[in-house]
Amino acid sequence: MHLTALWPAAASQGPSNGFMLVIAFWTFVLLFFMSIGGYFMFRKFFKVLPKQDGKSKLDWQNHWVDASRDLWTEDSKAFLAELVAPVPKAFRDIAKHSIAAQIGQIAIESGASEVTRDHCIKGYIVATPKRDYKSLVSFLEKSQIDYTPYKHLLNK
Repeated sequence: MHLTALWPAAASQGPSNGFMLVIAFWTFVLLFFMSIGGYFMFRKFFKVLPKQDGKSKLDWQNHWVDASRDLWTEDSKAFLAELVAPVPKAFRDIAKHSIAAQIGQIAIESGASEVTRDHCIKGYIVATPKRDYKSLVSFLEKSQIDYTPYKHLLNK
């Protein structure tokens, strides 16, 4: 026996308005989250594109991290972990890698035999985007880290 024989009114109504609103709501939610994911994937895509020298930004980060691996001491590693502590946990590893690359580049280019706290502070400031300088300065002041020798880097 067919359903319309038992309930003839059910065959003519179709989906209810409430059900359609739920479908529309979840459609917008999924589109919103896919847009956010696409934005971050697009940013990652730009980091992988090779520059004029043939290496991408990620290639250079990996190069500086690998080249400076022997220069890191336990104190400098602990200080780097302290510096990236305010970064949300989901992004902390990525931030730590890019900051470590900048610190390693600064240490190698200065001819240092090991990464010092000064290299860490300078690399932390240089690797931080300008839009985050306000939170960077408040974190350094709250942690009582003297950044006065590097204030000129905040004005670039």
